Amino acid sequence: MFIAEYDIRVRYADTDQMNVVYHANYATYFEIARTEAIRSLGFTYREMEAMGIEMPVTEIDMRFLRPARYDDLLKVRTTLRHLTANHRIEFLQEIFNEQGKLITQGRVTLFFLDKITKKRSTMPWQLREKLLPFFPEVS
Repeated sequence: MFIAEYDIRVRYADTDQMNVVYHANYATYFEIARTEAIRSLGFTYREMEAMGIEMPVTEIDMRFLRPARYDDLLKVRTTLRHLTANHRIEFLQEIFNEQGKLITQGRVTLFFLDKITKKRSTMPWQLREKLLPFFPEVS
């Protein structure tokens, strides 16, 4: 299992009139954390796109448990429980406040697509190679 964490400080622009983070901004927080999780492996989305692979979001499911407010420091945990062998990848993401309380949780599904044909592809071997040490049960 691969787990990465990334801290995000809530900007004033992220909040609504109720002084809480606007719900759509959590999807952005998830995206930032996924990008940084991949970067922590020594691989980037930019490199993947240069290889001709895109990763569009196909599903997102979020559950809001507690509010986050301006200037809160949030920890976004990104977990990859299964190393996919096909075109689909699913990340579990959780956001915690400074007290360590879970405030938002979600599941984000993406597809690997060929950038030119827009047909399903598989995970680039370069990324798979970097993830393999986290999944000893996969050969």
